[in-house]
Amino acid sequence: MPTDPAAVVLLDFNGVVVDDEPIHFAALRDVLAPAGVPVDEATYYADYLGLDDRACVREAFRRAGVTLDAAGLARLAERKAARYQDLTRDALPLVPGVQAFVRAAAAAALVAVVSGARRDEIERGLARAGLADAVGFVVSAEDVRRTKPDPEGHRRALAAIAAGRRVRVVVIEDSLPGLAAARALGAGCVMLTTSYHAADVRDADLVWNSFEGHTPAELAPLFRAVDARDRA
Repeated sequence: MPTDPAAVVLLDFNGVVVDDEPIHFAALRDVLAPAGVPVDEATYYADYLGLDDRACVREAFRRAGVTLDAAGLARLAERKAARYQDLTRDALPLVPGVQAFVRAAAAAALVAVVSGARRDEIERGLARAGLADAVGFVVSAEDVRRTKPDPEGHRRALAAIAAGRRVRVVVIEDSLPGLAAARALGAGCVMLTTSYHAADVRDADLVWNSFEGHTPAELAPLFRAVDARDRA
């Protein structure tokens, strides 16, 4: 594992730090059902994973052929976020091994979270995991105009933490849009199988079931020089 500050590890959040994609699906389903807009689990994992709340709501209405104005979109996105908070009030499952792995990575590299989740959800999850102090920067849904597979969020994180220096980057993801964003960025990528079967993510550099049994030293061959400029 590199020990110089030019090494950057960019983590997704949902499915990488917290194992909460089933909870996000349940929250979206519960909020859209009263509007007569169905979302089934298979479709969620195939087509919605990696999208932020607004994009999920917008896509569900588009597929249902139901018109939704901007005010309605904002209202439903807030209801979905509130439902997620309700469902995670008592417990928020972590990806096995994430705490030890991220702490070890932060001792040798800069670590940031780049996610389509809301900032309050990310901050609450990092606090529950005891990792808030190990993560140097967070890019959330509120910070970008284009979600993954566009690498805008990754570039924003690098522009903020790299301060014009050349950096080498590896991304840890769980979604296919996240993998595509890592490739567009030019970074190495580890995929966790918290959301897909290993066969579905074989294009990643490494595929892990979780962080258990792994150390940041395994990332060393995957760090790749990237353009850290924010092009937004």
